[in-house]
Amino acid sequence: MIDRRPAVALNVVMLGPPGAGKGTQAERFARSHDLPKISTGDILREAIHADTQLGRSAKATIYAGGLVGDDVMIGIVRERLGRSDARRGFVLDGFPRTVVQATALDEMMDGRGPLVIVDIRVPKEVLLRRLAARRICGTCGVNAQVDWMTSCGNCGGELVHRKDDNEAIVAERLTVYDRQTKPIVEFYASRPTFRAIDGNQPPDSVAGAMEAAICHASKVTGEARA
Repeated sequence: MIDRRPAVALNVVMLGPPGAGKGTQAERFARSHDLPKISTGDILREAIHADTQLGRSAKATIYAGGLVGDDVMIGIVRERLGRSDARRGFVLDGFPRTVVQATALDEMMDGRGPLVIVDIRVPKEVLLRRLAARRICGTCGVNAQVDWMTSCGNCGGELVHRKDDNEAIVAERLTVYDRQTKPIVEFYASRPTFRAIDGNQPPDSVAGAMEAAICHASKVTGEARA
């Protein structure tokens, strides 16, 4: 197990296509290690639900299956990482999604310790099935967890299908991922802190694989610093 209060910050980036389970696993790992889970998707959906300026500008792009612009996303993450609860580390879900964002994140990490990058891999046909069945809370907008049946475990709201999870938009989102986000794997793949895990297995098995991968990558960075 990784020390829950490491001397060096534990900074984790979750990669993987829509439907790979990044959000579920990021939440689980962050909670067990007392780290903030920073989901740019959640931040944007909350902004859309609250009808803020950010939400209005992002809504049309998200519902069409596209990606919000680099400048907006970099600004959101830079502000969030500047808060005190992220000093000991964080788990990033949904960022970076482009090489431009990944390069900006490297700049943000100056003096904060290394990044551990986890890429969750799932076959496309499995992703399509998962995304077609995925639900969110119609009240607060968070993604439904696997143990929520009809109501939100966060606020009690009704669970509904996401507007951007219909078949056409799902196909477009996966195409966008392949075109714009997959190059990030190449950007990170040669780093000693990069790990790929099989996401096509039960959630507990994925969580165990992720724990082991992050633990091993953290030891590698520790040895490099010694």
